[in-house]
Amino acid sequence: MDIVDLREFYASRLGGATRRSLAGRLRPRLAGMQGAKVMGLGYAMPYLADCLPVAEVQIAFMMARMGVFRWPDEGAVQSALIDECDLPLLESVVDVALVVHALEFSDAPGEMLKEIWRVLAPQGRLVLVVPNRRGVWARFDSSPFGYGQPFSRPQLSALLRESRFSAVSWSHALYFPPSAKGMVLSSATAIESIGAHLMPVVSGVIVVEAVKQVYATTSGKRVRRLSPRQRPALLPLPSRRGMVADP
Repeated sequence: MDIVDLREFYASRLGGATRRSLAGRLRPRLAGMQGAKVMGLGYAMPYLADCLPVAEVQIAFMMARMGVFRWPDEGAVQSALIDECDLPLLESVVDVALVVHALEFSDAPGEMLKEIWRVLAPQGRLVLVVPNRRGVWARFDSSPFGYGQPFSRPQLSALLRESRFSAVSWSHALYFPPSAKGMVLSSATAIESIGAHLMPVVSGVIVVEAVKQVYATTSGKRVRRLSPRQRPALLPLPSRRGMVADP
């Protein structure tokens, strides 16, 4: 998946239905964010536009492996290409982080979440959308959710806990099949409503809202963590035994 694939998907009929379904789940969790500083990570631009049109500041970070394009189309540029394990922001400057099409594509999802924790303000909110390991969408490559690493709820819970986040709500979306057939798309809204009540565990994606927890103060000095792609490889050196002259 790169930025071209993602743009083409959301320009398709299936992508439009996906966007409407997910936006319906995200709006209640992102309500009341007037004046907030919001960071999108991955490919969050459609949902920033649909769910957070009145935020004070919006920035859209796209991962280096995907590529980047200008966003929005008019006005000041608010998008940038980044390393998800080394965000170009100071500590505690973001109120809300919306992460879509990101965690499943990261080589180090735990490090990515820790970096998001760093830039979030105390009690800042993380809204995370990831493909459900038990769902149908993770089994087909007709959508971006069929690529990368899907997650189960226990796996997400463990990752969030290790990264010092407390999950406050869980929900599910995308119960209709990932098919572009007209009959499927025309009944997508009805299928979503039925699926949410009858079979939530087999949804296409998991949506989790978590809060940054600060349990203790630190020295304030940032310890920079290198991305796995930037960490130096340690090469073996020959032993110096026998090379030192006898006294």
